[in-house]
Formats: sequence, structure tokens, C-alpha cells
Amino acid sequence: MIDTVIRNVRIVDGTGDPSFSGDIGIDGGVLSHVGPDCPDSGRREIDGAGFTAAPGFVDIHSHSDYYLLIGPRAESKVFQGVTTEVGGNCGYSAAPVSGRIREERREIYRDLFGIPLPWEGVGDYYRHLAEAGMSVNFGLLAGHNTIRSSVMYGSDREPSSTEMEAMISTVRRAMDEGALGLSTGLIYPPACFAKAAELIALCKAVAEKGGIFAVHMRSEGNRLLEAIDEVITVAEAAGISLQISHLKTSGRKNWAKLDRAFERIEAARRRGIDIACDRYPYTASNTGLSAVLPDWVFEGGLKRLMVRLADRKERDRMAKEILSEHPEADYFDNIMISAVTRPENERFVARRVGECAESESKEPIDFISDLLMDEKNRVDAIYFTMSPDNLRRILKKPYVMIGSDSGAKAYSGPLGEGNPHPRAYGSCARVLQQFVREEGILTLEEAVRKMTFEPLQRLGIRDRGRIQEGLAADLVLFDPEMVEDPATYEDPKQPPRGIRMVWVNGTVVVEAGRHTGERPGRILRRERRVP
Repeated sequence: MIDTVIRNVRIVDGTGDPSFSGDIGIDGGVLSHVGPDCPDSGRREIDGAGFTAAPGFVDIHSHSDYYLLIGPRAESKVFQGVTTEVGGNCGYSAAPVSGRIREERREIYRDLFGIPLPWEGVGDYYRHLAEAGMSVNFGLLAGHNTIRSSVMYGSDREPSSTEMEAMISTVRRAMDEGALGLSTGLIYPPACFAKAAELIALCKAVAEKGGIFAVHMRSEGNRLLEAIDEVITVAEAAGISLQISHLKTSGRKNWAKLDRAFERIEAARRRGIDIACDRYPYTASNTGLSAVLPDWVFEGGLKRLMVRLADRKERDRMAKEILSEHPEADYFDNIMISAVTRPENERFVARRVGECAESESKEPIDFISDLLMDEKNRVDAIYFTMSPDNLRRILKKPYVMIGSDSGAKAYSGPLGEGNPHPRAYGSCARVLQQFVREEGILTLEEAVRKMTFEPLQRLGIRDRGRIQEGLAADLVLFDPEMVEDPATYEDPKQPPRGIRMVWVNGTVVVEAGRHTGERPGRILRRERRVP
């Protein structure tokens, strides 16, 4: 007798091959049977008629590094069928971290959430996470922004030879301790100050270890094409696999650039450069409110930022540059405040910046500067800048995977506060609902491949991601005719419908809309290929 048998279920195995009907056996955390007529009885027998079984979904672009310590049940992810997350994206990772930036983060997370950050390296961080327990599997990309901050803090200059060697050494150690690759966020400080030569040197160290390079590019709007050229040049020079994060054309005047973006990516692929992308299934982005500010504002770190925001001349300079880059009249009306930390500022949440500024009788730059100062730069915002048609075209590309670009949120408590982007709660369900069932942009098999087998193969994780005997029993059981994402920008904290059960390493973590409280998640590391 084995642990569980799911009988008469439609099986979408994750590879993109046609689905088929059969039974699935689960025993000891692995898939013991896949196919017709499982000969074993299960301690638990589940009738799968009318349901579909897929490998547990993989969020290749997550930001749960710290969230899994605050809310280890990872509710917003497991309720949509996510069983594996890849954190450390956009250059911001929990490890490796040291120096002044480590002390700043320790203060922030102690004040906001009451959690200590006792680690520096990836290995110690992984041990801390595993000891705490979590409901999803997790792997980490080492963040370039975090590494550069650890070595150079917020400096706007090229690294010295000593500093460059320190960053390379840190990257190599991170890879040896289990990092899956390197990420960077080239619109964020201090990576926005880095030149291509710095990126190439770091990527060569990652390529030696078989990792990938995930990039939030320097521009996703006005200089999108130049940004694509830059990261392709880096990947080609370093000989590394490139993952373009959340591929988009931001800003109406840039929507027509999509064909040229595709041409650049696909020409490089034809030349043999290993490039793939990811994207969330929504047309609004989510990042810090400070992303509206010019790069020079961030030189020198948080204290210098606060000084500049308080300076009238500096504000006027910022406003001039922002309006030069974004002359459109409704620019500030397309930015919505989504999260703050101070109760007195809650009145701005779920409201547009233009409206907030008017209600406070302030110019937008003054409202933004005052709020960022009051919150010590801890303000999130949602940016409504993308084309629905371009989203469909991007998702259809075979080299584009699905990532939420969100950490694991909750429905109450510290991780349920504010008005977060709905992608945190519904990304996978939205793909299955809108782009598979309603619009037919993707077949069910294609969509599942983009959310399971494809990302794990890219990351070098081969013990899961397919429904195949002998692999880890990460599974999601759902009704493809009922699956739905009810989360909205105004009311995001709603769990998906139609997800019946979710298993992580053979243990049920979600059943009938409830979390079981189990934390069977594991740290995932890249498999080393044998020459």
C-alpha cells in the first residue's frame, strides 16, 4: 500500500506533450506510478475524474527571500498551485550580504517584522530558511545590487581592482554554496551605476559554475532596444545563459517596439546565445515609488537620498528630468500607491499619485519626495503602462516563461497589509483562466510547460517539474473549466478558485481552499552536469 493514489485524472505532464488520462501514485514524497491502472492501493484514494493534474507550478521570478521567514506558509503562492519559487531576482537577494547594507537591512526587518538577519552567505541563509521550515521549495539567485552594495555601498563609480575581485570572489562563493545564478536590477541603485565590463566579469564567474544571468534591464521603455542590446552583449561576452526578466514594452509610445525587441532576441538565439524571458500575466508593473527618480539621486545610499529629497533645488532638478523623460500629461495618474509602512499614510494606498498630490495641494514631485522621506523610501507603487495585445504576443513566445515578480503574500497579518499587486495572488490561475480557457492564446499543455518543466530545466533542477515516475511529488490538482483569478488591483487579496489540492514533496499543503499548515518545502540546488 502506498501513500496516495489519484485515479482517473487528466495528466498534463509538464513537457508540453499531449495530456492523457490515467492514475498517479505518490509514495515517500515521490511519484511511484504514472499511467493507467495503478496496481497499488493508496492509504488515501482520490477520484480525479473531471480534474487535471499538473506538476506543481514554478515561479521563476519571485521575491520571497525574506517573506518566507515572515510567512513560511507562502499562502498566496501555494493557493495558486505554486510549489517552487526562485528568489533573489532584480539584483536584490537576502544573501550574500555584508557591510553597511547588511546593517541597514537588519534594522529595517527588525523594525517592520521583528525578524533577525543573522547570516551573510548563501549557505548560512539556506540553513536558516530550512530550519525555519516553509511550504514551498526555494532556490536563490545571488543579487548583483546586494553584492555591489556590500562591497561599494551606494557609490556611483567603477569598482577598483580590489573591489572587483571582492565581488567576483563573493559570486563564486555564492555559487559554491548553492546559488542558481546571478541577477541584476539595472534600473535600481547601485547596479544602475555599473558598466557592461563589470557585469561581464561577474557573469564569467557564474558561467564557470553553470549558473544563469537574470536581468531586470536598464530600460523597459524609452531605451528598451538599447537595453536588450546591452544584456545580449554581456551574455555573449561572458558565455552565460541569459534570462530577461518580465519582458515588456512600458509606456504607450514604446508599445510599437515589440517586433524589434523580438527581432533582437531571436537573432541572438539563432547565433547560439542561450536567451529566454519571463513575464507576469498583467499589464501593470509593481516596484518602489522611488523608481520614478533619476539614477543620480541614489548615489551614496539612503542617507544621501533623504538629503536630496529635502532639497528644493534638487527636487526641481528631479522634476525637470522626470518630465523630460515622461512628458505625457497622465504620467502621475498611471501610478498607484500600493504599500506604505506608517499608519498615517494609509490614506494614500490604492490611490493614484496625481490624485494624492492634488488632495495634498502639492506638485507631484513634492508629494513623492515628502512621502518617500516620511517612509524612509519604503513605498511600493503599481504602474499602469503596458499593452494588453503586447502581453498576449509575449506570452505566446515559446521562450517566455511565467513569473509573478512578487514575494509570497498572505491574506492577513504583516504580509497581508497594503494593497499589493494581484499578481502575488493569482498569476498562475490567470494564465489558466484568461489565456488558456477564455482566449485560447495558449494550449493547456503549453501553459503548464511554461510554469513547470521549462523553468526547472533552465535552472538545472531535474528531480521535479514533470509528472514522471521517480521524480518529486510536487503536484497541483485543479478544474480547468473552473479555475479563476478573482484578484483585482483594487481588491487583490482573493485566493484563486478551482484549485482542489496542492502537494509539495508528497505532502498536501492545500486542500479544498484551506492551508494544511504543513511546511515540506526544500532548498533546491542546481545539478552539476558530469562532463
